[in-house]
Amino acid sequence: MPGTLYLVPTPIGNLGDISRRCADTLAAVDFVAAEDTRVTLKLLNHLGLKKPLVSYYRHNTAAGGEAVLERLLAGENCALVTDAGTPAVSDPGEELVAQCAARDIPVVSLPGPCALITALAASGLPTGRFTFEGFLAMNRKNRRAHLESLAGEERTMIFYEAPHKLRATLEDLKGAFGPERRIALCRELTKLHEEVRRTTLGQAADWYGANPPRGEFVLVVEGARPETAAAPDWPEALGRVEALRGEGLSLRDAVRQAARETGLPKNELYDRAVGKG
Repeated sequence: MPGTLYLVPTPIGNLGDISRRCADTLAAVDFVAAEDTRVTLKLLNHLGLKKPLVSYYRHNTAAGGEAVLERLLAGENCALVTDAGTPAVSDPGEELVAQCAARDIPVVSLPGPCALITALAASGLPTGRFTFEGFLAMNRKNRRAHLESLAGEERTMIFYEAPHKLRATLEDLKGAFGPERRIALCRELTKLHEEVRRTTLGQAADWYGANPPRGEFVLVVEGARPETAAAPDWPEALGRVEALRGEGLSLRDAVRQAARETGLPKNELYDRAVGKG
């Protein structure tokens, strides 16, 4: 029987956020697949653990993935970790999970630290419906095209951003959504200099235009306001019914055609036409 791939979330800054279950899983598996073995070694040392480490990162997913799969198929258990947060979310672990699913290798996902959820909860913006957009493209044309596709998005939007790209991203966000759109800029979450700045896109662009950004950011952006539907024009629709009846159509046929032309509900239009509405 194949072994199990465990997805083990790791702290996004504060080592105290590692859960007992995650620590126990790291202690129990046969080996650990890590984005950066040096970063994971520090975590294992903090936990007092010694485990065989293999590299699995964005530029070796083919070779690294096959090596992990071979050991899983041979019956070994593996913990997949990223440098910080939940594996397989905006992370090459997504490919390894898909490969395991295709080979009927069990995958167990443990709950734990996740920067996007941590930021969303602290943002002060609506949390009921949201969309995670990950990192925007480095290329400005592609970045703007991505944002233009979100122009009508009503859900709260979450982006990851590096400090050296933040100013350009804020300018493009402001251009796409307007300077008054609300944003929460969550910086260095769970770390010593954690900060959540709640403001507007225009004010954020001005602030970071004058103050160099430092640290990793999660940007939580307010969604677009729902468009208010126009009130149904019943008088126009009823006038159209009368005109069609004057052309010789029966009441039902006139209502059916008028409803099709105006997009109004046929049954309600019929009730209004006979004086019930």
